[in-house]
Parts: sequence; structure tokens; C-alpha cells
Amino acid sequence: MHRDRPTIGIVYPDHAAEDDYPLAAELLGVNLPVAHIYGTDLHAVPELLDLGSPAKLAGGAAQFADEPLDALVWACTSGSFVYGPEGARTQVEQLSRDAGGVPTTSTSIAFVAALRALGVGRVAVSASYPRDVAELFVAFLADADVEVVSLADAGIDTAAEVGTLTDEAVLEFVRTNDHPDAQAVLVPDTAMHTLRIMRELGKETGKPVLTANQVTVWHGLELAGYTVECPELGSLFEEDTDHGAR
Repeated sequence: MHRDRPTIGIVYPDHAAEDDYPLAAELLGVNLPVAHIYGTDLHAVPELLDLGSPAKLAGGAAQFADEPLDALVWACTSGSFVYGPEGARTQVEQLSRDAGGVPTTSTSIAFVAALRALGVGRVAVSASYPRDVAELFVAFLADADVEVVSLADAGIDTAAEVGTLTDEAVLEFVRTNDHPDAQAVLVPDTAMHTLRIMRELGKETGKPVLTANQVTVWHGLELAGYTVECPELGSLFEEDTDHGAR
């Protein structure tokens, strides 16, 4: 039997938009404690590989040693997809072992699960990363048979800078980089504040917008066996979402 308030542990890199998680916790009535791990904060492949390394993630899991978890999420899209699909799966398997066997995922894997739940196969990607890093996300999606019909990259070098983007800047970036053939727009950076503007993002595009912090929370709850309706957090949290059926 689950506790009334499920606890989903969030392993989060450095500091940028982690205040999205207390906001989600309040809206959903769940516990989303955050454990920080630290790297050089660069959106560059060598640094991202280091950030998502087994030793760094084990340090994140260790911070939850005294806290019963229902699930655990490595809340870094680039620090998971940079390992490739197989590497990302290995990453979360090891993290689960480090955390005592609790169900575990990462933001990259959560994006794929969310697309399957919504029945979406064609997307536009609106990424804050430099181009070479953004293209690795496209390759990760392609492995899951997701077609990226357009890719936009903002070329921002650090997560800290992404975290300073205003709501209007995020809305404009997503609005500008939607594509008529896309069934959804993906915004793949947990350093970007998005949860307070999910309704606006959906209105701007007229289609589901999936953001990194949104799918992180959603998939963590899914793995723990919880479905919570909260339209303020976008299409994934609406009543008619086919949660995990596909």
C-alpha cells in the first residue's frame, strides 16, 4: 500500500531551476526532495559524461539513504542522453542499485515514456543547448522511433544561464520553434524554468508541450504507481492521458 504522499527523489545537477520541484510538489500533493550533485555546468559532451558518471550519481543516491523513496529520477536530460540509449538504461539501472532497488529513471528516458503515453511520434525540439549536444538528443529520440521534424538550439553554454531565462523568453523560444508537422514540442533542459507556465506553453502552440522538469516528475510518479491529475502542469497530467498504456 502506498503512503498518502508518495516520495519521488530528484537527483539534480548544480543549481538552476530546481525550484520547479517544490512548485510541482505543492500542486500535486507529493514529496519531491532534491539532492544536488555538482559538475562544471557546461553543456559540453566531456563535462556531461562526467556529470552523469556512476560515481557522481552514487553520491546523489546516497543523500536519500535515510529517506524512504517510491521512485528516483536522474533529473538531467543531457547528462543521460549523452550516454546514448543503451548507456542511459545502464545508468538508471546502476542508480537503482545504488538506491536500494527503487524504481529509477532519467529525464531522457522519461521523455520517451511520455511520448508513448500520449501516442506522439513526430516532434519539434526546442533546445537550449549548443547544436552538437542538441543533435545527440535527436539521435536518442530516433532510437525510440520518434521523428524530429525540426530542431532549434539556443546555443547556451551553461545550465546556470538557462536558469535565468524569463518566462516570456521561454514562451517566445517555444512559440518560434514549433513546427506545423509536429504533434508536440519538446523542451529538453531541466535547467529551464517551465512548470509555472505550462498552461501558457500549451496555449501558444495548440499542442502538447513536454518540458524536462514536467516529464521528470510525471515519470517518477508513474514508476511509483501514481497517476495525479493536474492540468496546470500540461497534457501529461490531464485526465484523458493514456498513462503508460503504450
